[in-house]
Amino acid sequence: MRVGIISDTHIPSRARELPAFVAQAFAGVDLILHAGDISDYSVLQALNAIAPTEAVAGNIDPPGLVESLGQERLLTLAGYRIGLTHGHLGRGRTTPDRAFNTFKDRADVIVFGHSHQPLQAEKHGVLLLNPGSPTDKRRQPRYSLAILILAEKVDSEVLYFE
Repeated sequence: MRVGIISDTHIPSRARELPAFVAQAFAGVDLILHAGDISDYSVLQALNAIAPTEAVAGNIDPPGLVESLGQERLLTLAGYRIGLTHGHLGRGRTTPDRAFNTFKDRADVIVFGHSHQPLQAEKHGVLLLNPGSPTDKRRQPRYSLAILILAEKVDSEVLYFE
């Protein structure tokens, strides 16, 4: 199973719409996971036009999105437990720590955002995956998103764009 991973789109404050490279990078994925700070329902509509999309709300999402999406989800995909959160809630000094503690002992992979800093790291046998942002790179050199591959083993790749 091939899963597109995206977070922190911040539309329309950081961009009017998703950049074209999002559809190109996610062409052929089975599912898309959005880890919050969506800002506008149009983002989910655009992503659903590419592939079915699951999402959670982030800290800047409006109350309607928070209410309809919630702020954490535990999904089972291809036999793996995938935790999905924005990363701003929970215990821990850093965003990866908060994301990890949200799903401690419950997930094989934890997808999160919030920091806009791409990350692929393993902690106690759990893959922590932050795709960065396709619209607001902050202090990062490039925009980014990620692909998660769920097969005999878990693999991931962060993709970078100018």
